[in-house]
Amino acid sequence: MLVNEFLEHSADLYPEKVALVHENRRLTYQEVENQANRLSHALAHQGLSKGERAAVYLETSIETVLGIFGILKAGAVFLVINPQVKPDKVEYILNDCQVRCLITDSRHLQSIAAHLPNCPDLSSIIVVDEEYKKNKWDNLDKIEFFDFSDLLADFPSDHPPKCRIDIDLASLIYTSGSTGIPKGVTLTHLNMVTAASSIIEYLENQHDDIIIDVLPLSFDYGLYQVLMVFKFGGTVVLECSFLYPYKLIDLIIKEKVTGFPLVPTIAAILLKLKNLDKFDFSHVRYISNTAQAFPPEHIFRLQKIFPNARIYSMYGLTECKRVSYLPPAELERRPTSVGIAMPNTEAFIVDGKGQRVTTAGQIGELVVRGANVMKGYWNLPEETAQVLKAGPIPGEMMLYTGDLFKMDEEGFLYFVSRKDDLIKTAGERVSPKEIENVLHQIDGIAEAAVVGVNDEILGQAIKAFVTLKDDVGLSAKDIIKRSSQRMERFMVPKYVEIMEELPKSSHGKVNKKKLKALLEERKNDVS
Repeated sequence: MLVNEFLEHSADLYPEKVALVHENRRLTYQEVENQANRLSHALAHQGLSKGERAAVYLETSIETVLGIFGILKAGAVFLVINPQVKPDKVEYILNDCQVRCLITDSRHLQSIAAHLPNCPDLSSIIVVDEEYKKNKWDNLDKIEFFDFSDLLADFPSDHPPKCRIDIDLASLIYTSGSTGIPKGVTLTHLNMVTAASSIIEYLENQHDDIIIDVLPLSFDYGLYQVLMVFKFGGTVVLECSFLYPYKLIDLIIKEKVTGFPLVPTIAAILLKLKNLDKFDFSHVRYISNTAQAFPPEHIFRLQKIFPNARIYSMYGLTECKRVSYLPPAELERRPTSVGIAMPNTEAFIVDGKGQRVTTAGQIGELVVRGANVMKGYWNLPEETAQVLKAGPIPGEMMLYTGDLFKMDEEGFLYFVSRKDDLIKTAGERVSPKEIENVLHQIDGIAEAAVVGVNDEILGQAIKAFVTLKDDVGLSAKDIIKRSSQRMERFMVPKYVEIMEELPKSSHGKVNKKKLKALLEERKNDVS
């Protein structure tokens, strides 16, 4: 099965059913199918060949979903670029995987226009609004521009010919790397179909489920909500952000939402609201969580607010989408566990010698086997070799997650920490190195080191330690403000501490262990 066949099969079964809701727009499965087919024919007419890459650079919208399925139907590989990503990183991603076609809007086009002449593989841009026509775009004369609406009107709605098989690539999802360079996770149709099918199985999704998706579609957790709904024939309600939580609550009630995927950041904000008990959430059948573990007190409070909802604590990473889930019946007994391997997946712990850990409580690295495991990082063979290693079957590759786990006597898994220093904040994986690189570009900063600190809402917040050049009058507020002008919102340090000198190792490198120990000492002194 191919990922685009999720849409095709559901359109055959439920043509008049509402598939997609966003703001004041509601599209049926047949409407989504017809428009995705039209876009697919248009992409082929522009010369997009099977296996080539096409990118969507938009806020969460109906056009984003149409773009994904249109690209897949054309036999190409899609990637959704986080709309918060800064122009220089967009340029890097477009060049890294040789993107041929970009689907965007006028606002995002304006922000990256100066960088696009540096993207020689980019041959066409499809714009979803007409504001771009007010600019001559003289620097982009080698790129063809197309109106999204015109393409949907000019091309037929019949099925394009099937030209891919399930071991072909379907998507690239870019994540932060420990070196500060984004890494493209390569996923085949088989990878994505396997992951979606397994998650649907343990969530027990049915065609009458209505899922609200407040997560970015550039984030695999948000993306899979759409893909899974289209596979089981439900309805997905897209909401762009969580800036107005009461608006979201009204939407959940209005649409009779049955599934509410969230991350701890959203839960923490939700639980700070007053009078939640006055709302009727009886139709919510389940809540799912990933990114970081829920604090146990959040779990119990959510159960009171959503009395009929089963709560699923889960663990996963982009390289395989999902690894484990905790059956809701076990939540009270093991609130800090991320459960057992999901269907059709094997997860186990190995020690430092690569031997399987069988003793309860022993800490080791989590390893994953299954058809959901990625094929590797795009154009990064050395980084791929670090995480994909030979399995028991000839030719099989297993994923070494880089995360430390332990298990209890009954085999339930518990996350301990990351082997590397990537920070998980607000559901995003952030590279300290990338933030440090930007901080070093700010005039007046001599040295910078970034660590993650526990945060009730974000899971982890970003803290930067910096030293300043002589006679520079930068304050912590100045540094945060300048950081926000240079990097995505979720990467901006929440805390900045200015120091006279950063602790160093014997090799002259900044010693982050000492910085973390300093924070721990302060916490103990306060307590």
